[in-house]
Amino acid sequence: MARAASFHEQLIEKLRKLLRGRQFVPGTKFLTEREIAERFDTSRPTANKALSSLVSTGLLEFRQGAGTFVRESVLDYDLEHLVSFTEKAKSAGKKPGTQVIALQKLSAADAPSAAAQALKAPPSESLFYLERVRLADGQPVIYERRHVVARFCTAMTKADAKGSLYGFWTTKCRLTISGADESIRAVNASPAQAFVLGIKANTACLLVIATGFLEGGVPLWYEETLYRGDTYEFRNQLGGVSGAKPAQGRMR
Repeated sequence: MARAASFHEQLIEKLRKLLRGRQFVPGTKFLTEREIAERFDTSRPTANKALSSLVSTGLLEFRQGAGTFVRESVLDYDLEHLVSFTEKAKSAGKKPGTQVIALQKLSAADAPSAAAQALKAPPSESLFYLERVRLADGQPVIYERRHVVARFCTAMTKADAKGSLYGFWTTKCRLTISGADESIRAVNASPAQAFVLGIKANTACLLVIATGFLEGGVPLWYEETLYRGDTYEFRNQLGGVSGAKPAQGRMR
């Protein structure tokens, strides 16, 4: 038999319903602790607990000396699955866009050694080098540099690169992508990176270095992608502790 929701849980759901309405759009000030207590006939400690819960889940943000505000939409990075930026942006209520800076063919011998090694490409292997900026509501949020094994998608054009690469590979090229290995670390944007992203040099960002694979573990792409720290959140859901296994330094 299902457990009945506590009053605290019911209050949080009522506040969530308010946030889904039109009264509290992103950036506006939310109800105060006193207003919640009076509106929903509860104590101020209970109201405070509910507000704290919504802050911890990212729906609200507390500004010192100003109060609690509806948080501006941020983009989630899925640590468990490969998800198109286009779909992520749309789900966050933002209009996706792409600026293709470069799309050119080169040999693996002329590519950075890290890319050639990750792709297990011999010196004569043809690769696409793709450099692009991903936009959300016209704002640069991702700076991406990617090398792709050309023989799997020989007809790739700038028009294809302006959309979802996952969609292009799986639909037009009929490829089956099995997943990717990636590492994530905090970095400060270089002056050149900052210029592309429209931020100040040395601004904190998140760098994802990843190798994507086709079925059978065949490498398809290698990327170094910089995410703006003020527009992206990296979230994951962890299970319980299972046995006395040592902690691992990987995020996937």
